[in-house]
Amino acid sequence: MKKTSNFSMIVREFKQDKGATFFVFLLTMLVLAIYGYAAFLDTKQVMHVDILNSYIHPGKEGHLLGTDQGGRDVLKYLVLGARNSLNIGLAITLIVEVIGIAFGLVAGYYGGLVDNILMRFLDFMMLLPMLMLVIVIVSIIPNYTMLDFVLVISAFLWVGTARLIRSKALAEAHKEYVYAAATSGSNALKIMVFDILPNISSLIIVDLILSLTSNIGIEVGLSFLGFGLPDSVPSLGVMIGLAQDPDVMTGEPWVWMPASLLILVLCVGISYVGNVVRRAFDARQRLG
Repeated sequence: MKKTSNFSMIVREFKQDKGATFFVFLLTMLVLAIYGYAAFLDTKQVMHVDILNSYIHPGKEGHLLGTDQGGRDVLKYLVLGARNSLNIGLAITLIVEVIGIAFGLVAGYYGGLVDNILMRFLDFMMLLPMLMLVIVIVSIIPNYTMLDFVLVISAFLWVGTARLIRSKALAEAHKEYVYAAATSGSNALKIMVFDILPNISSLIIVDLILSLTSNIGIEVGLSFLGFGLPDSVPSLGVMIGLAQDPDVMTGEPWVWMPASLLILVLCVGISYVGNVVRRAFDARQRLG
């Protein structure tokens, strides 16, 4: 029986699921539009406050989506905020995956005492109130930047990925191909990187895609609460937070509704695609 590759299984799943195909196309178009338009925008100019142009209705005076309370163009603010959310989500996801994979591989491969020590540290990290600590740290850092925000969030989020990778690596470490590699004289680093890691790549890919959604949501949520990005940086969370004002929520919905719809489409779309990819890898494992 001819084995089916991971890529062909993913393509097959997407062909069978029209909704997933639609979301892939939609997400691709959105990402290209966001980054393409943002490349021509100047953040300082977009963030310039002009109270004389506050709450201009959509379609008037050259503002397609109107302006907010500071006279800022909602469409331009939306594009820059979306780009920042995507950048932050991607950066956090990559940092978290690298740390989590390295930690999990070491703990799973060595097992025994090394695993016990690393897992006790992991248990300690999981007990920490992440949200409260992030709020405190962000509040006390003077003139913090987007990079500071990414590093603070990443410092706490890697534990979930590490536990996931550790459990899989622990199972793989007791398989024959690992024993064979060790017997042939390969060192531990080579075995972890070139033998175990490729065999858990499907798990990593799925975790990366699904984590992206939650990491984008964390930035938006903290910005909504006022503990996210600096005030000088456009954020979808800040735009959505304007709906807390009853007058704005009912009288100027164009200020917050586009950001709400965009983040909904992005998160739902990425999650849907991630679940389809996971189904494809599950089917691949069943087929052997």
